[in-house]
Amino acid sequence: MRANTCIESTCRYAIELGYHVTLIKDAIGSFNWDEMKATIEINFPAFGHRVQTTQEFITELSL
Repeated sequence: MRANTCIESTCRYAIELGYHVTLIKDAIGSFNWDEMKATIEINFPAFGHRVQTTQEFITELSL
């Protein structure tokens, strides 16, 4: 699933439904770095709740 299309639209819809959404930034992909950078640094923070790495996410689940 592409970061700047599938992932973003799924996140936006989940937020509209009232879910708290965390983006795992090292578990998504795209065709080039510019797409990834836009999703992680610009687009998702504008509407999402949290951007984390896989390790940060796993660590929080373990607490």
